[in-house]
Amino acid sequence: MASRSRHSAGARALDEMKEFAAFPAAAQRYIRRSLDVAFHRTEAMEVWSREAEERVSIQKQSVCYAALAEVRANVPEDLGLGADPIFFGALVRLSEFDLAQGRLTSYATYRFLYERLLGATIRPWLSAAFCAAASLPSLHPSLRRMLLKSMSEADATSSAWSAREPSFYPEWVEKDELTVK
Repeated sequence: MASRSRHSAGARALDEMKEFAAFPAAAQRYIRRSLDVAFHRTEAMEVWSREAEERVSIQKQSVCYAALAEVRANVPEDLGLGADPIFFGALVRLSEFDLAQGRLTSYATYRFLYERLLGATIRPWLSAAFCAAASLPSLHPSLRRMLLKSMSEADATSSAWSAREPSFYPEWVEKDELTVK
């Protein structure tokens, strides 16, 4: 039985890798950068900033992501109408920041990132937070349209969510130069 569950975990991780590989390169880069900023995995400024504008964006992201711990700690267990508006407002503000960067151009890329930033317990709240953030006037109308069209009916109307934590957390990989002899 143990080998079967390991295989299942491996198969799930492989599915997550395939999903990530299907995302546009800009989304992949932004997701890896965001995870580095959120979890302090590397010196994000050194690894990810290619220009001054990107350095400023990483600094703003770092400030914005300070709210992640509070959001993570306050995910409501009850899905009723009594959800903490402060929790949801903070989740929408985080979502607005990430969507406004223009790199997460679909619900799938957003969901992939936020499941890793906040864990499996956030899943019931993601479609509402995504729709709220994607509808805000601070996003360009063409970006709003693209984001909202990317959400399927199944994503918007799901009645059950997996409690399984994500297993694949993409990271920066240094490219080695290949020397041919």
